Amino acid sequence: MSAELDLSPPEVPEPTFLESILRYGLFLGAIFQLICILAVIFPTSKGHEQEEAESTDGKTVEQMKKPKGPVPQIRQKPKKESKKKR
Repeated sequence: MSAELDLSPPEVPEPTFLESILRYGLFLGAIFQLICILAVIFPTSKGHEQEEAESTDGKTVEQMKKPKGPVPQIRQKPKKESKKKR
C-alpha cells in the first residue's frame, strides 16, 4: 500500500528574476499603502503642533483674516451678435 502513495514534495520551478522583482515590488507597495493609511489615521505630528502654537502667539486674529472682495472675472466672452437676415 505504501508503494501506491507518492508522499514526495511536488516539483516547484525556481522563480525567475522577473517574478522575484514583482514579488518584492508588491511587498514594497503594500508597505507604502500601510504607511499612507497610518498617516491618514494619525495626521498630526509634534512639529506641526509647535508651529501652530508659535504662529498664534506672534500674530493676532485680525492680522490673519484677509478681507474678501469680489472675485474679478478674468475671462469675459463678448455677446454674440445676431445673424444678419439675407
